[in-house]
Amino acid sequence: MTHSCVLRGRSTTHSATNNYEWTSWFNVDHPGGRGDYEQLEAIRFYYKTRVCSVPRALEARTTDWIPARETGEKIHADPTVGFWCLNEEQGPERNCSNYAVRFLCPKDSVDVEGTWGPWSDWSECPALCGQVGMQLRYRKCQSSSVPCIGSKVEGKECKGPECPRKECRLKCVMGRVNADCDACMCEDHMVLGSVRGAGGLAAEGAVILRSGKLLTVSDHNGHFRVPGLCPDSNTTVTVRLQGHIPQSVVVPESSTRTSVNPESKIRREGQTAAFCCKVTGTPPPDTYQWFHNDSLLEKQSENTLVLKNLQPEQAGEYYCRASGASGAIKTKAATLRVIDQSCNPTPEPNLIRLPFDCFQNSTNSFYYDVGRCPPRTCVGRLDSGIRCKDKVSYCCGVSKMEEKQLQCQGYELPTKVVTECGCQKCVETKAVVYGRAVAADNGEPMRFGHIFMNGVRISRTGYKGTFSVQVPPDTERLVLTFVDNMQKFINTTKVLPFNSKGGAIYHEIKLIRKKAPVTISSTETNTLELGEVEGQEAMVQLQIPPHSFYTESGEVYTGDVNASVTFLDPRDVSTAAAVQSDLNFVGEEGDTLPLRTYGMFSVDFRSGDNNEPLNAGEVKVFLDSSQVTMSEHLDNMMLWSLNPETGLWEEEGSLQMEKTKRGKREERTFLIGNMEIRERRLFNLDVPENRRCYVKVRAFRSERFMPSEQVEGVVVSLINMEPTAGFSTNPRAWGRFDSVITGPNGACLPAFCDEQKADAYTGFVLANLGGEELEAVPSSPKLNPNLIGVPQPFLGKLNYRRTDHDDKRLKKTAFSINVAKPSPNAAEEGNGPIYAFEGLKECEEAPFSAAHFRFSRVEGDRYDYNTVPFNEDDPMSWTEDYLSWWPKPMEYRACYIKVKLNSPHELNVRSRNMGGTHPKTVGQLYGLRDTRSIRDMDHATVSAVCVEFKCSGMLYDQERVDRTLVKIIPQGSCKREQVNTMLQEYLVNHLPLAVNNDTNEFTMLAPLDPLGHNYGIYTVTDQDPRTAKEIALGRCFDGTSDGTSRVMKSNEGVALTFTCGDKEVGRQSVFQTVQNAQAQAGGSVVRGESRGGRRRQRGSSAPRNSRRRSTRDPTARRKS
Repeated sequence: MTHSCVLRGRSTTHSATNNYEWTSWFNVDHPGGRGDYEQLEAIRFYYKTRVCSVPRALEARTTDWIPARETGEKIHADPTVGFWCLNEEQGPERNCSNYAVRFLCPKDSVDVEGTWGPWSDWSECPALCGQVGMQLRYRKCQSSSVPCIGSKVEGKECKGPECPRKECRLKCVMGRVNADCDACMCEDHMVLGSVRGAGGLAAEGAVILRSGKLLTVSDHNGHFRVPGLCPDSNTTVTVRLQGHIPQSVVVPESSTRTSVNPESKIRREGQTAAFCCKVTGTPPPDTYQWFHNDSLLEKQSENTLVLKNLQPEQAGEYYCRASGASGAIKTKAATLRVIDQSCNPTPEPNLIRLPFDCFQNSTNSFYYDVGRCPPRTCVGRLDSGIRCKDKVSYCCGVSKMEEKQLQCQGYELPTKVVTECGCQKCVETKAVVYGRAVAADNGEPMRFGHIFMNGVRISRTGYKGTFSVQVPPDTERLVLTFVDNMQKFINTTKVLPFNSKGGAIYHEIKLIRKKAPVTISSTETNTLELGEVEGQEAMVQLQIPPHSFYTESGEVYTGDVNASVTFLDPRDVSTAAAVQSDLNFVGEEGDTLPLRTYGMFSVDFRSGDNNEPLNAGEVKVFLDSSQVTMSEHLDNMMLWSLNPETGLWEEEGSLQMEKTKRGKREERTFLIGNMEIRERRLFNLDVPENRRCYVKVRAFRSERFMPSEQVEGVVVSLINMEPTAGFSTNPRAWGRFDSVITGPNGACLPAFCDEQKADAYTGFVLANLGGEELEAVPSSPKLNPNLIGVPQPFLGKLNYRRTDHDDKRLKKTAFSINVAKPSPNAAEEGNGPIYAFEGLKECEEAPFSAAHFRFSRVEGDRYDYNTVPFNEDDPMSWTEDYLSWWPKPMEYRACYIKVKLNSPHELNVRSRNMGGTHPKTVGQLYGLRDTRSIRDMDHATVSAVCVEFKCSGMLYDQERVDRTLVKIIPQGSCKREQVNTMLQEYLVNHLPLAVNNDTNEFTMLAPLDPLGHNYGIYTVTDQDPRTAKEIALGRCFDGTSDGTSRVMKSNEGVALTFTCGDKEVGRQSVFQTVQNAQAQAGGSVVRGESRGGRRRQRGSSAPRNSRRRSTRDPTARRKS
């Protein structure tokens, strides 16, 4: 136990001497999970040469500036290792504080680069025949006190030896030859089939072979599926069933891909619309049924529905149900809108906030209505042809704009106002999902893993587990499987929500670590117990009889088996985010229905001699019935397996109650079922659950919770918690995990609910935007229904609690509720935020005045103004105009310049951006950016700021470059002291050169090149504006071209330095002026606020002169 704040050998205190100096403070971990680990190795990884390799001492404090020795917590420190605090050592109901550390290093040693020794030889490639592995090599730093730059380990992908094979003469008309040279394979094709025995009964256990090799076995319904077979009429499969004559079947020829979902359409009265429902396969479906608003349309039995001479009453939702011998499937609903006017030419109101010195007397506010066109599709110019998919999409957009000059204090501010809307071709958008794939237990990244979609590898993760995937057009359901080459994690299939309108959505993929294999004998009965909660009985047992293992070729295997079974235990709520897929299945009528899990497990059986994958038959599954606390679930428990192609769970069999004895006296009751482990290796113990509701949630830019400040693209998740028996409000296990994305009207989260008992199900709700956790509305010391967004008495029934309700040390980023289904007899429960399952449309279209739950971002000290208004949440709001801040949609280039201020105050810095060299825009304003600096935590008279400016480049017509004329203007009495020499040299060598006579500001014609930290300029291009700004800001804060930081590093990668004096007495800052202004009820729009607004910019409550502010946790509230 170390109570001292400073550690050096045996000394408990130490101060900097002439030969040593303290580094800046570092905070690379938080006390979640097992504790707070501020380890030297991790700090040196993120901050490279800012810390010497062998510090003499270290000092620790909390983020509230309390020395470690005064916290009373048990802590550990070693200057050569770092600092750590374990939650389990702090006593009951206590966690470690969030600590920051700094190190005492020799002067001038940190910035000197050490010398590396030679690289070792590459390790042998561990990959087996036909597999991919990773080779490693190492090197050592030969300097004892001076750090070396770079990595000490390098890896490269390697392929295993080629599998022995003879010359292949097979030629494929379709697909490619497989490794055994006996068939043609099509990776994107799936053969579905059904086997029936004598009398037409479903044939369970029929063996499906190709060229004598086992492909699969039919399930209890007689169904089977084989991935990869080509529909070329040349492939023959053999079906063998005991007591029956073998049958050979040719895979029929098919050149079309399956398409089952009709497309939404908009038509005028009198026009024609067609909806198509196409399902290919063998046997093909023989019955089609069409539904309009859930009512069956009589006399409509074809796969194409044609509606002529449309009338308003025909508007609504249409879907089809296709059925046949192999089952039924129901499509998603398509919406038909029948309108008499394509696009209302009158714009909707759209209030934007003006600069602090631009108060408008006409409106008595800082807001001005610039108008906007509603973000909806329209009819456009369509011919009378009957087609499944319209060739061109049309959207309501800006057809006319006028420029207005607003009178401000001492200047005129130009703005473009929408005066007329019209129907035009939609802006082409691209949907992207990106994020990180990391371990659920400790955040370790999955390095260089593969990402599969529809069985095809489409991408891979980076060194830090990062990934980015562009969503293919017409994708309804994005199913991705993450595969770890290093075999540390189990294969993980996720159904990721994305923004179909375009833009990037961030997801953090949580991975379960693969269990170490145990060796068992294939000739003996083996029992494997599954359960991950310490001190509790195992939930599940797998019993494998002797001689049950067989190879993929169908031969019985005898010998040792390496068995790895990884269990996802629902009693551990920390594993909920790692759930596979989205826990849905397709019912007998073709509906997609939800499941409630009682645990899922991944199995990996391999032969002990050559590591060959093994299958297993006649495996018994035992589920301890005492773990099923909702008794009505006992009769409906089933075993399921995951289809990684569709992300849907498919039934493997049911479980029956049976009592067994353990020892002489103990008797336990189990639910027992049988399974066979073949090509699928992920299984689930679930019950279908029909008690469903939706929860309405909205996300906001600030705690003002104004309609115009709603944020789109936020991933909102709900964990369904199951209470203990008797429906106590103390949850014991999770049952389901769902995520949705907020749109312009919030989001509706699916959840299990109960009408009879309010606390039968509870929900745990959290929200994330680009990796930033949003903050929920507080529930203590007193509930405020107006802030929460739900009126009493329904709020009391829902028992709303934010996570810090009982312990203020916990995060404020989630809340829990009772998911009580609204009673039809209680009027106060009929207006949200809980909606019955059949009320999804009502939930999605609920007005802002209806009850809803709320999340918000901590608004940063920044203000953005665009001459041509643009909503970064909606790519469709982009307008073709020479003065558009973003000249090209779906290719957003964010630029920042880093400014250092020598001043006792945190000051506002403005960038004024005007046309510089393009004849259409020269001298005209693109926009303004105001950002407040962040004080250096080690130097009270130094602060720094990253200010956005408009990048130079092509304008919207893509014909000629404009070098933006950028003015950087600090607030108050400031003098320019220094310009980065490399930046100055670049500007001199790339004429024309802007005039810089005024030393109170800096003017430049913005660089065309991306430059980097050596110039103090940070540029990132991405398909999503928020993502581009987020990455660029992270690099600017860090002062590097490839890193990222949450803490402003004032002396790293700086472009400009100003020295500023005190402000005039009584003069308000920019943000004080804006915040004190009386806003109109219409609200404000803060355009382009970055994702870093919460975690990088200081929380609005921190005192301006406080040195104890942390940019990592700006959660304090503004004092009145």
